[in-house]
Amino acid sequence: MKKILKHIEGDRAIWAIVVFMALLSFMPVYSASTNLVYVANSGTTTYHLVKHVVLLFFGFLIIYGVHKIPYRYFSGGSVLMLPLVVVLLIVTLSKGTVIGGANASRWIQIPFIGVGFQTSTLAGVVLMIFVARFLAKNKEKTINFKESLWKLWLPVAITLAFILPANFSTTAIIFSMVLLLTFLGGYPFKYLASIIGMGIVALVLFVLIAKAFPNAMHNRVDTWISRIENFSDKNAEEGYQVEKAKIAIASGGLQGRGPGKSVQKNFLPQSSSDFIFAIIVEEYGLIFGALTVILMYLLLLIRILVAAKKATTIFATLLIIGVGLPIIFQAIINMAVAVNLFPVTGQTLPLISSGGTSIWMTCFAIGIILSVTAEKEKIIDFENEENPLDILHEAID
Repeated sequence: MKKILKHIEGDRAIWAIVVFMALLSFMPVYSASTNLVYVANSGTTTYHLVKHVVLLFFGFLIIYGVHKIPYRYFSGGSVLMLPLVVVLLIVTLSKGTVIGGANASRWIQIPFIGVGFQTSTLAGVVLMIFVARFLAKNKEKTINFKESLWKLWLPVAITLAFILPANFSTTAIIFSMVLLLTFLGGYPFKYLASIIGMGIVALVLFVLIAKAFPNAMHNRVDTWISRIENFSDKNAEEGYQVEKAKIAIASGGLQGRGPGKSVQKNFLPQSSSDFIFAIIVEEYGLIFGALTVILMYLLLLIRILVAAKKATTIFATLLIIGVGLPIIFQAIINMAVAVNLFPVTGQTLPLISSGGTSIWMTCFAIGIILSVTAEKEKIIDFENEENPLDILHEAID
């Protein structure tokens, strides 16, 4: 054990929280996967548990590998990765597939291993790094709005434009996080107001075009409108998923039915992914289920903020905030959907829900945070060390 711990660097508290949350996910995923087995006729409960364990195992390998990379390399890496991400988004939009009964062109199937890859999750991480890079490089400069439109907002707009048709919720989350990061990074508020206005206009235009030409492209506009209308209209009949989630939470009470004894998992679609929080509360109750999960995310948020405060460079601070806060924000939205405080979005519960590469992208983000905290521990003078990726994007600028 000591030999293993010797090679683990970075914030040990974050490591402990992530490991605990991964262990916490095993029983709920195993229990909730009965829906996939008996309703969707997909595999066995043991198969889904083993698949989840394997995905988490490779996720931790990703965390370990990424946290060994000096965080400064991610700055230039984002410049190289962003065009590749856009290409992947285009491929996904044109050849997307259906996974676990979810009808959306959000995934592409990874050959040979049969795991769905949701390219928008990778796009979100890469885009946040790219925005952090821009803000850090221009921190001491007076930002020119027209120049920032070309260098910052055009890449953001292109990336989001290829996510939006199939996944509005992810687009909204990424755009919100970009706005928050730019605000915290010192981007002028008056310019941000203009960007928000442009974003709203672009969204309205997209909806109008999609409604006028429904067969022109893959889109889920009707689904978005239906979910928002059902949520905002108090007299409307609740959606099937929300109704079953609320029943699950109410029947769980304070102490829960007990591990594996959920009833609603047999009726609730996506019970092992999007609505796993409801199953956790039904089986483990508000005290041992809901409060434990909320506490874990609260502790993770605190450690992210502590790491950001201790970071030695502006880029490091913005990088931690940029890849860390979306994890917490996504968790809040997932839990809010389960208790009907937010319209159904299709967002998973990070590090707990079963899934494909969404787990890996969360682990990638965690690895980046740990890379920054690990760098602080090293007694090495990097000031004169040349980073080839730094040289690359200096030339690009």
